[in-house]
Amino acid sequence: MQMKNDTVQATTKVLTAHVPLPMADKVDQMAVRLERSRGWIIKQALSAWLAQEEERDRLTLEALNDVESGQVIDHQTVQTWADSLGTDHPLPMPR
Repeated sequence: MQMKNDTVQATTKVLTAHVPLPMADKVDQMAVRLERSRGWIIKQALSAWLAQEEERDRLTLEALNDVESGQVIDHQTVQTWADSLGTDHPLPMPR
């Protein structure tokens, strides 16, 4: 039995966070509605947030690489395109 507990401890880590009561209540309500544990709800939310932040980092690095390599569109070109979108003859998206 001790071996199993060691394995669980090696693959997980307990994190503690103070959250506002309304947020905690929403987590509890969601857990009841989905018939899941509070921990499951929080793990899902944290996983989604981490994935979102990783994607944001990836896109930022990609954009910085585009700037460094000169692959940019000037502001006036983008503004002209955006202004055309509400007209009868929208311009093609700048590339």
